[in-house]
Amino acid sequence: MAKITDFKGYEGEPPIPKPAELVKPNIVTAQDGVPVRYSGCDGIGVRIVHPANPKAPAQNLGLVMFYIPPHVYLEPGSHHTEECYVILRGEGTMTLATEKVEVKAGMFIHLPPWCLHGIENTGNETMEVLICTSPPNP
Repeated sequence: MAKITDFKGYEGEPPIPKPAELVKPNIVTAQDGVPVRYSGCDGIGVRIVHPANPKAPAQNLGLVMFYIPPHVYLEPGSHHTEECYVILRGEGTMTLATEKVEVKAGMFIHLPPWCLHGIENTGNETMEVLICTSPPNP
């Protein structure tokens, strides 16, 4: 069993100064997102929290719902952004560096910058993958 650590707060000056006025959140759904296609793939993404979405215009991260139909493959690639894939529904195979790894609902995959990665839906239902990116992809 993993040891639980106590969060002790932040030290030093924050990288973003606290504003004088109260900051309000953006509450959105996937339907409020901005659709995006990825070249070489028949899947579709929805930019939910992203600079391109005026309803939740984040500057430092991107949050995308990625819908991958059965038997669709996204070619491996790499980029300077750091990502986390959360498999919400379905199953498939991810290319991670030089390995093929089986993934399924409930798994989290952390991708450091420049980590080669791709994904294939090997199941018979649409895969739903939540992708968090920092900084956001263009």
